[in-house]
Amino acid sequence: MAIFKGAGVAIVTPMREDRTVDFEQFTRLLEFQISNGTDAIIVCGTTGESSTLTHEEHLEVIRYCVETVAGRIPVIAGTGSNCTETAIYLSTEAEKMGADGLLLVSPYYNKATQKGLYAHFKAVADAVKIPILLYNVPSRTGCNILPETIVSLCRDVENIVGVKEASGDIGQIGQLAALADGCVDIYSGNDNEIVPIMSLGGLGVISVLSNIAPAQTHEICQSYLDGDAKESCRLQLKAMELCKALFCEVNPIPVKKALQLMGMGSGVLRRPLTEMEPANTERLEKAMKTYGLL
Repeated sequence: MAIFKGAGVAIVTPMREDRTVDFEQFTRLLEFQISNGTDAIIVCGTTGESSTLTHEEHLEVIRYCVETVAGRIPVIAGTGSNCTETAIYLSTEAEKMGADGLLLVSPYYNKATQKGLYAHFKAVADAVKIPILLYNVPSRTGCNILPETIVSLCRDVENIVGVKEASGDIGQIGQLAALADGCVDIYSGNDNEIVPIMSLGGLGVISVLSNIAPAQTHEICQSYLDGDAKESCRLQLKAMELCKALFCEVNPIPVKKALQLMGMGSGVLRRPLTEMEPANTERLEKAMKTYGLL
């Protein structure tokens, strides 16, 4: 059974001016998501600035998220690392804290072979019992998890159940779906590809857009799941310009700015990320107004 179907939010980690985690604001963001129909919370992923959190902060954010959500919807914890032992440590701790699942990004910088990727993911999975989604985002990691490797892992390892696919290569994702023959739960990792990936058998999206438009992103997915592909496509196309604006600078710079524009302060960014350029802020604000968020 899938961890979730529909729209899971890759939630931001709000920061105070001193760049410590703002747990009070985090509560508000979590409640906003749940009350607007988000199907799952994905915490401490790329959008959550996990790469700049200490291990202690990383685990505290996961613990707080699990306790605040309190079983209302699934919580999937980002616990990947380019060090296998670190990924095992974060994953086992997240499991103890009550996470419903894990999201494991492919090891970055190392550029492991497919054999190395298989060994890495299997070692982490063998250390826990909860379900795992792989995260394929070669534009960030410099490493592409090939369809054959994903299928082998999902067939060979009981608790590796799917993948967040953010390669942007629809042909590769189609090849994955064909090879998998239903054994891999596929989620779009890009908001502008929700409908194309669901048309290949995907179950939904792990979404940046959901941070600011949770009800609308849920509806894109739910319409498709309900059999109304035409309505799902209409909603996807309506969101396209906003999706582009949310990635006109590196994620999560634009989405944190978008939350601020909505009066839902997400706080500052951690270095080396910097504040959004004024021209891009103007572009983002215009797209949000057109979409009806402002």
